[in-house]
Amino acid sequence: MRYFEDYQEGQVERFGAYPVTREEVIEFASKYDPQPFHLDDEAAAQSAIFGRLAASGWHSCAMLMRMLTDHWTEDGYFSLGGTGVDELRWTKPVYPGDTLSIEAEVLSKSTPRSRPTMGFVTFRLTVFNQHGDVVMTLKVTNIQHRRPAA
Repeated sequence: MRYFEDYQEGQVERFGAYPVTREEVIEFASKYDPQPFHLDDEAAAQSAIFGRLAASGWHSCAMLMRMLTDHWTEDGYFSLGGTGVDELRWTKPVYPGDTLSIEAEVLSKSTPRSRPTMGFVTFRLTVFNQHGDVVMTLKVTNIQHRRPAA
């Protein structure tokens, strides 16, 4: 299991390979972001921004979360939760057929005096498509277990 103390500022980790499917793009958009360019090829083709069917930015966030939990759970990581998301940017559309991956950089660490068993780790997360293009960036602060005293 990874603890708060195992993270170092400046540490960078690259992982994930999430295939984006047309079916999932339409299913997510149908439920949570029913805009025409997320639902219909013809409407998306008319979009000056997308030009073809594109995933919702919120769907991109959900795919990011899936990759994070898959990777860090396999790695023995167990988060206590998060404090929020800052500076979320969707920099390039995500399309069916893309494969997404993540780069996680540790920006800072802090420990609350009132909770000595936990620490906060702030990450910059960058999501790439299969061409190495940045499609999304954000900062998150995660709450981590502190290593138990010996």
